[in-house]
Amino acid sequence: MSAPQPIEIDLVYLWVDGNDPQWQAKRSAVIGNTPREASVICKGRYTDNEELKYSLRAVEMYAPWIRKIFIVTDNQKPDWLNIDHPKIRVVDLTEFMPEQSLPCFNSNVIEHCIPYIPNLAEHFLYANDDMFINRPVSPSDFFASDGFPIVRFNRSPFRKLILFFKDKVLSKPLSNYNRSLKNAAQLVKKRFGIYFSSKPHHNIDAYCKSDCLHIREDIFKREIESTLTNHIRQDSDIQRILYSYVPVVEKHSHRQFVNRKTSFMLRIHKEKRYQDLERLNPLFFCMNDSQYATDADRKRVTEYLEKRFPEKSQFEK
Repeated sequence: MSAPQPIEIDLVYLWVDGNDPQWQAKRSAVIGNTPREASVICKGRYTDNEELKYSLRAVEMYAPWIRKIFIVTDNQKPDWLNIDHPKIRVVDLTEFMPEQSLPCFNSNVIEHCIPYIPNLAEHFLYANDDMFINRPVSPSDFFASDGFPIVRFNRSPFRKLILFFKDKVLSKPLSNYNRSLKNAAQLVKKRFGIYFSSKPHHNIDAYCKSDCLHIREDIFKREIESTLTNHIRQDSDIQRILYSYVPVVEKHSHRQFVNRKTSFMLRIHKEKRYQDLERLNPLFFCMNDSQYATDADRKRVTEYLEKRFPEKSQFEK
């Protein structure tokens, strides 16, 4: 019997340059009177600290087996990117998103459309540009021998109770992020009778395109399509964890719970967290920007990444 052929695995990033005047003008026409400090459109969601450059350096170092790297943008491309590299493909939103969704400044909506990227492999990884591989990885870190993805969650057994207490007892509005997670969990509960309290591990995730299309077109088509005109984040958004929950229910994935040595999220406004990152040396880490971060915090990110990944990659000019 011949040995099974290795699967081809692609990597998809979302990337935006929030300093681009044309992009800013297009966004301003959409957001209207939404306060600029609102978490759904804050500077931290769109500022480019050149994280993608360093994330690609990490990919070259630790995951050279990646087949293609798709960088999803809104009519932009990084000045430093070598777009002629055979592994690199810059994909504009217009290539795979429905017309009614455009222009789109809502990653929750963009993520529902990723399976429609032309020529995307059946097995793919998805990352934001602030997510990093920190040690050598192999395809088996993302897909099991049966081809099913390994889905990683943060364990959160009391999440449903905590959200209920905040919402109904304290009358404290849930953040857009927590609402989008709750919406995904409630859809799965209504359809399958199982409530997932687990949170995303907020790092690189593995998917099978056929599973995503099955969920998108066969199971929750109506519910997802009702959100596709949310050009900026709205409380009706459905978080992409839906594409991890359902394969767990349908036994098309392998669930793992992470700890801080597996997947570490560094909130960049908390300077002391850098010490934890160095001490733990996790498999993956994320440099999470937010409405709480300052430009000094963002400068620290770039300085740290330059020290951590100093060697220029083949994906740079």
